[in-house]
Amino acid sequence: MSNTKSYPATEALFRQWLAVYTLPRHEKHVCHQLEQRSIETFLPLYQSLRKWKTGPVRVFLPLFPGYVFTRVNNGERRRVIEMPSVLKIVGNRFGPSPLPDEEIEVLRRAVESGAVEPHRFLNVGSRVLIIRGPLSGATGVLLRKKGCMKVVISVDIIMQSVAVELEARDLEPCTKNCLAA
Repeated sequence: MSNTKSYPATEALFRQWLAVYTLPRHEKHVCHQLEQRSIETFLPLYQSLRKWKTGPVRVFLPLFPGYVFTRVNNGERRRVIEMPSVLKIVGNRFGPSPLPDEEIEVLRRAVESGAVEPHRFLNVGSRVLIIRGPLSGATGVLLRKKGCMKVVISVDIIMQSVAVELEARDLEPCTKNCLAA
């Protein structure tokens, strides 16, 4: 016989935000299913203008395609992962990787502002391709200095570099093609 008891109020304190990976284009469906099961969810959406045969239409699309955020405790995780459109909870071999509450709150505020759109993930220290502006086509290494995005462009033959301040929207990660350049 087990001496463990369930303490619902205490379990609520141990809820953590987790990223749930869904089937493609099932984010809204999963979010709706989670809400029906009284599980706290967050699906960040952005507004996009799509051109169709009938004319332009504003649609709401997931900011992070394939992902829904949910705030659950250990006992509720099974209810999430058993849903048919859920592929997995994001984590590593040691278990789910929780997101800080502050990170979700920042995302919420950004979505509420209405000024959000998807952007490719850029790692500081990685090679990037400049896609707009006078340096379009150049490659360099991404730095962050005093809150600014800077790209270091090197002239290998003279072993010198320059740092140029750019907007993140003017950059994209280098693919195999631009690494050879």
